Amino acid sequence: MTGKSWATSIVGVFWGTFTRKEPKTNMQNIMELLQLYTQGKIRPRVSEVHPFEDYVKALNGLSERRATGKIVLKVAD
Repeated sequence: MTGKSWATSIVGVFWGTFTRKEPKTNMQNIMELLQLYTQGKIRPRVSEVHPFEDYVKALNGLSERRATGKIVLKVAD
């Protein structure tokens, strides 16, 4: 892999089904991700940030497939 850049993505995950069928494993996964985040080892990619009032614009970003990361709605400053 020297000299090459690799990127991966997961598409089509049935997250809701997994959380219902495996709640304990799901909680362990969430806690592990939170720990990695607080340690600064992972950082979520944020594509867009909108005030809550602009939720339609945010939803359009999803439906138009502009998002390369999370689209965030700010509820309060």
